Amino acid sequence: MTKLQLSNVSKRFQAVQALKDVSLELDAGQMLAVLGPSGCGKTTLLRSIAGFEFPDAGAISVDGKVFMNRRTWVRPEKRRVGYVPQNGVLFPHLTVAKNIAFGLSRAERKSSRVSDMLALVGMDGLGERMPHELSGGQQQRVALARALAPAPSLVLLDEPFSALDAGLRAALREEVRTTLKAIGATAIMVTHDQEEALSMADRVAVMRHGCCVQVADPVSLYKYPADLGVARFVGEATLLQAPVANGCIDTLFGRLKVASGCPENCRRATIMLRPEQFVVGKPQGQPVSGRVLKTIYHGHDALIYLRADAPLGTEDIRVRVMGAPAFAPGDRVGIAVSGDVMAYPQPSPEDERAGRQERAA
Repeated sequence: MTKLQLSNVSKRFQAVQALKDVSLELDAGQMLAVLGPSGCGKTTLLRSIAGFEFPDAGAISVDGKVFMNRRTWVRPEKRRVGYVPQNGVLFPHLTVAKNIAFGLSRAERKSSRVSDMLALVGMDGLGERMPHELSGGQQQRVALARALAPAPSLVLLDEPFSALDAGLRAALREEVRTTLKAIGATAIMVTHDQEEALSMADRVAVMRHGCCVQVADPVSLYKYPADLGVARFVGEATLLQAPVANGCIDTLFGRLKVASGCPENCRRATIMLRPEQFVVGKPQGQPVSGRVLKTIYHGHDALIYLRADAPLGTEDIRVRVMGAPAFAPGDRVGIAVSGDVMAYPQPSPEDERAGRQERAA
């Protein structure tokens, strides 16, 4: 069942096109992460759904009820949408319990709703505390409980973990995901953190310059980016220039097969390789060898920076390996590639010149 539907939503702030023909659908019970750099339109999109911004064009509906189109405008307080702002923003003069109760009817305040919400976010017994007595993570839990208390049809989270340190952010985002899944909530989270988006969401929408350039599940988004911009933004990538012939590419790493959906024949293409697609080992018997420049250990995995020997020079690549690296700077290693690769057609020099002339005209 479709919970949220956006059709060609656009919003301009004077000279800035914040949103441009954004269309999205989200099924009930799913979480969507809206991912993109600062200024791409993420927060404007969220505020438009909540009713805090009035789009210039398009339509927004939840559960089949139109919130906004050319003829209709539903005020924010009538939308039954929960909103968790960036820093929680609790009322400093109210207790935790009264913060959560804000927005509930008198009958709901007298019921067990507040205590149920405290239990849901793991804060039993803390209802009489004041916001300044809570840690940053606890304040965000209270903000989530307050948003969920009125049983909204949709929950919106605007960079909810950006003010927290890395360790707390990782733990809290898993708690929030578990909480939302436990009650079957439909949610949209805005973030610029790739790891956050890929680990929490059922679907990820990547925005750039006000446009939604790709919507996919996290695995498909990472493995099959829609264009080079998405490939560079989501994860790390090594890019090579090579022609594609009959679905194959001849590279310094040997003959590689392009992934399904890529052009099978292309005179000029950019090839994308993820760090985990490289396999390193002893130099003997491998298509190409190289020298280790440095290693960066992350605990669960490590990145090895290599300079591969190429027929016409060198190629710098990054390799991801599980656990501690087995190679030290200066070591020589053999390098191979595993799996299909993404290929993106590039315009010819003639097309590029024509495009520049057209834009200048």
